[in-house]
Amino acid sequence: MGRLRAITATALGGLLFLQPVAVSSAAAATLYEAENGTISQGVVESNHAGFTGSGFVNLDNVAGSSVEWTIQAADPGPVTLALRYANGTATDRPMTVTAGGTGTTLSFPGTGAWTTWRTVTVRVTLAAGANAVKATATTANGGPNLDSLSVDPSSTGTDWSRAMVDSTMARFSPGTLGGWSYPQGLYLWGQYLVYQRTREPRYLQYIKDWADRFVDSSGGISQTFGNLDSMQAGNVLLALYRETGQARYRTAAAKIRTRLNTYPRTSDGGWWHSTSTSREGQLWGDGVYMADPFLARYGAWVAADSFTSAEPAKQLEIYWSHLRRTSGQAAGLLYHAYDEPGGPTASWVKPSLGNTNGISWCRAMGWFGMAVTDILELIPADHPRRAALIDILRELVPAYARWQDPATGRWWQVVTEPSNPSNWTETSCSAMYTYTISRAVERGYVDASYRANAERGYQGVLAQVSLGSDGRTNLVGVSEGTNASDSLAYYFGRGRPVNDFHGLGAFLIMNEQLSR
Repeated sequence: MGRLRAITATALGGLLFLQPVAVSSAAAATLYEAENGTISQGVVESNHAGFTGSGFVNLDNVAGSSVEWTIQAADPGPVTLALRYANGTATDRPMTVTAGGTGTTLSFPGTGAWTTWRTVTVRVTLAAGANAVKATATTANGGPNLDSLSVDPSSTGTDWSRAMVDSTMARFSPGTLGGWSYPQGLYLWGQYLVYQRTREPRYLQYIKDWADRFVDSSGGISQTFGNLDSMQAGNVLLALYRETGQARYRTAAAKIRTRLNTYPRTSDGGWWHSTSTSREGQLWGDGVYMADPFLARYGAWVAADSFTSAEPAKQLEIYWSHLRRTSGQAAGLLYHAYDEPGGPTASWVKPSLGNTNGISWCRAMGWFGMAVTDILELIPADHPRRAALIDILRELVPAYARWQDPATGRWWQVVTEPSNPSNWTETSCSAMYTYTISRAVERGYVDASYRANAERGYQGVLAQVSLGSDGRTNLVGVSEGTNASDSLAYYFGRGRPVNDFHGLGAFLIMNEQLSR
């Protein structure tokens, strides 16, 4: 389709000027705020929570009230328009959406409340050059409250999950995807979620072929599980047991479950990040995602007992007690790592900061948020620690929201250092935060107003994926694997390989949540 240009608004002398800003046609949808359009018979307001940007447009209750945007296209072609709206009445408020001289009347039914936002989509064809896209109310009730217009320049309205899975499967066979490791496990869990939606047989077969490299016919698996990272891919075994019923996957998963019985702990019961001497007594925010959802899932899908019921929530609370920041604007965030006094002391320990490393690395907090979210999905409603986990999210989600970059919708590699010129917005954690916020809003754990943060995050992450000349997806801005450190320069200097599995997996998990 060539290139589209997003429109940003600049106020000069009380007038609103629309400035074209180039964005790749291969990128995902570009967001245009309603308040930055040309408004006829309506006002900009911000009294109903959940909007994106600085407000929304409340159209007058008359036929003909409208919002119009100008979109530049270098070449002609089809796009998908998505209008985000709220209609707190029980009456449909239809609008005619006009683009390229063609109008389509769309239904905007009630959403249940003025704070509940929904999306209506339509395919249109843009001409080369400037295009007026206008939404006009057709009845005396006027239109709904309009929050934004997004434009997907892909030719079909890309299913980015499918595109990413297809691209990854084209790049790697199950034999070349990589060894038994948590980045591969994370990616394959994301692919499993796509399989659950699409029921595409080859997606599950690919996962099975990868796992069968490590699991023999009797369920034997050669891993020793001497660190939490090595346990995350056990979720793939649980998925395969659930889908195929083959006992060998259950047997292999049981080795991880049994290993946790005697896995070493801190004095208050937290599982060490690794059994190696150099990491004795250390708790990393990453670790909770590596083992806790697996254990809760094992209890829910294979065999429940008091251990699978109690331990996942217990671990989260212990880690939270040591890593949580409690003061200032950073309250509710977490430090990356903690080292219990009394054993070998890590070089990064800051005794004045609770024996943590003193740095809030973004992906560690993403792992933590996803672990809390996933375990809440798996434990019963009457679980004695359920309320405590929800309370954690009620601190974590607002903290995420406070530190979201307003310009990109993403979050910084070191979350609390947005003004440092060496810092950069990181894609995998942004996907993780977006997923966690969205699910927390959906389940009612946090206020619905945080949906706006999730949607800004979603657009920010989508802006990091594109289609290359080979037709395959490319995801950028993802930090490579990262150890604990007390050096900002260390975190700032991490490599950013394109299509890193940390990012691919986090993207798929986020996209399966947000796209539905």
